[in-house]
Amino acid sequence: MILETILSGVAGGVLRLAPEVLRWLDRRGEREHELKRMQQEMEFAKLKADAQMHESNNQLSVAELNAMSTAFTEQAEIAKASGKFVAAISALVRPLITYYFAAFYGLVKLAVYTMAVAQGAEWSVAATQLWTAEDMTIFVMILSFWFVGRVYERANR
Repeated sequence: MILETILSGVAGGVLRLAPEVLRWLDRRGEREHELKRMQQEMEFAKLKADAQMHESNNQLSVAELNAMSTAFTEQAEIAKASGKFVAAISALVRPLITYYFAAFYGLVKLAVYTMAVAQGAEWSVAATQLWTAEDMTIFVMILSFWFVGRVYERANR
């Protein structure tokens, strides 16, 4: 009888604590779920902010291109209004800058080549070391500006 009394007391205590334990487990699950939901919301907000930043950068690029187009159009109108001589000079500005750049760039490369050979480098090694990936990038940029850019300008007229 004493054993039954002790067992019933323990069972009653356990059964009384059972709802509290279940509530504690439920709250813990809710907190974990809330934490995961907040992390997902933060990740979504971060992705949304990145998308908005890319969109604003694209809008800025479009605005810059529109401003350049407007400037070129206005420059062309001013050149036409000012006469043939001024229009011809205006048309020569970009080619002359390109020629000056190419000439000075060539002179710098020639000076570097001359210095390398004067310091004892073989001419073939100096010549091959002189042309780098950056030189190729500049060369391609100039060619694409003058040849590819002209094709697009004619196509858009």
